[in-house]
Amino acid sequence: MELKDKVALVTGGSRGIGRAVVEAFVREGAKVYFTYASNDAAAVETCQAAGLASDRAIRADVRDRASVKKALEAVGQAEGRIDVLVNNAGINKPTDFDAITDEDWDDIMAVNLKGPFVVTQEALPFLRKSPAGSVIQMGSVSGQYGGPRTAHYAASKAGLISLSQVIARFLAPDNIRSNTLAAGLVASEMAAGAMSNPAVKAAAESVLLKRMGTTAEIAEAAVFLASDRSSYVTGQTLNVNGGLYF
Repeated sequence: MELKDKVALVTGGSRGIGRAVVEAFVREGAKVYFTYASNDAAAVETCQAAGLASDRAIRADVRDRASVKKALEAVGQAEGRIDVLVNNAGINKPTDFDAITDEDWDDIMAVNLKGPFVVTQEALPFLRKSPAGSVIQMGSVSGQYGGPRTAHYAASKAGLISLSQVIARFLAPDNIRSNTLAAGLVASEMAAGAMSNPAVKAAAESVLLKRMGTTAEIAEAAVFLASDRSSYVTGQTLNVNGGLYF
């Protein structure tokens, strides 16, 4: 019970890595809430799989500050504080550099970089009520080495590392830590769509452990960063990538 009685909010928690984080946090004793963009059925499935009441799933758009504020206030009113914030909501549109449109670029940046900025800003009043808060940004190896066919995604994740470091400096006086969890190639819906490309396949062959990671393995790392076991870890990027990048 690494997270016993900690209040956690996971954005984008209805599928993939987000759902695995929700389930792992619940297993470790946290009081978990999660946001989802639009798929009500997936949100219900996540609640059922994790053993959560339906009100723990909150429909919210991380691109929209009013929507984010409403979601955070719901958690704050129910629990009084937030101990762990996981900025997991993200999208990708694998496209060759010369084919990326302005709309593609703006969509990726709005969700993957502006979203964590807005969510963390609006969460500050509730994080500051925690005796020891933790903010986890869900990054990617793409933001470290420039992922193939994902210039906009890679740029957003690189920016997320810097944003996390800024937050770590800003919130240290409040005993709130901020770290980035940089995931490698993980078996998920997002990865499945990209694996058909030769460039992505070549990257997969470079993984030292010769396999893709699992969402559960990423979730275990999130548990560590959320728990008191990482109480002296802040401003860092934790790589969970099977040796793809180091």
